[in-house]
Amino acid sequence: MKKLSVLSIILTLAVIDACTSGQVSYVVNASGAEDGTVVNIIDRLTDKVIADGEITDGTVTLSGKVEKDALLAVQKDGDDWLTPFFADGTPISVNLEDNSLTGSELNEKLSACDKKAGEVYESALNLINELGDLSAEEQEARQDEVTKAIEGLSDCYRQILEENRDNLIPAAFASDLAQLLEDEETEDLFNPEYPYANHPYTQKVKQQMEAYNEMLAEMEAGKDKLTGSRFIDLEEPDVNGKMHKLSEFAGQGKWVFVDFWASWCGPCRREMPNVVAAYKKYHPKGLEIVGLSFDNDKEAWVKAIADLDMPWIHLSDLKGWQTVASETYGVRSIPASLLIDPEGMIVATDLRGDALGAKLAEIFGE
Repeated sequence: MKKLSVLSIILTLAVIDACTSGQVSYVVNASGAEDGTVVNIIDRLTDKVIADGEITDGTVTLSGKVEKDALLAVQKDGDDWLTPFFADGTPISVNLEDNSLTGSELNEKLSACDKKAGEVYESALNLINELGDLSAEEQEARQDEVTKAIEGLSDCYRQILEENRDNLIPAAFASDLAQLLEDEETEDLFNPEYPYANHPYTQKVKQQMEAYNEMLAEMEAGKDKLTGSRFIDLEEPDVNGKMHKLSEFAGQGKWVFVDFWASWCGPCRREMPNVVAAYKKYHPKGLEIVGLSFDNDKEAWVKAIADLDMPWIHLSDLKGWQTVASETYGVRSIPASLLIDPEGMIVATDLRGDALGAKLAEIFGE
């Protein structure tokens, strides 16, 4: 299930007679929130609201017809939290105040899994948000905490999967599982021998993952084409609003490292001390760096440059992912980089960590 937070909405569902064509009717009775609160029922397959209503005198009743075992979710209007349930024809009771849910054995177990995963997710998110306010050096020192938190989240979803291979519950978490499991585990995730693997929502996630992998393959192919080709010129303003062309630096007789980054990008910030070290070591020998930012907030961009001690030229049109840098070089994820030789030819892409240091040592010597 793709969700932003732990359970926040609790329902009561009373079921009407089953319909023809594999459909079931449902009745949703939500309580435990202030009068006037709008409650939505969302079809996770389309992410569209299929029913909504306001709580009056402490409750609201919503009804509709869906395919049997459809994955639905309840959302309080204006709230990012989603509560999942399968339309399995059994009444479900939910209370919006204390997050309690009763109903079929399947949905009660789904609710317990969702609550457990939500708590682990929220803990990891709080840690990441906390570190986001720290300096790059402090973030680097506590990187092990982030790694452990992500591993803990992966293990939580992995346990949910292994304990429910024989039912539909993993379908509700298919999106999270596809993103957090290792590649070989993800392949097994979609094995059609498991009941959940044939659920429409799982199939939707599978198609999304296949499309994403195709995009990555195209990106890699594009990078291969960049290597050995001449750099493509572009023009963006610096922090003072003065326009600069990349050609002012590239192809002018010096090695140029073009760094695609953003102030809000955690991996970019973690990599930056390595880039700073490379600049300090090799700039006296002829290395230039041009930072091309994917920021859209000038204040955050300028502050990050100062906080991270990045003394090279910085350019940005402050258009986020729509930046001309992305359009020109097909960059779809950051951090990313180009290394351009003195004649203006791209000799390497995406050099990070030890790979960047090794390449520059090869060029300039130790």
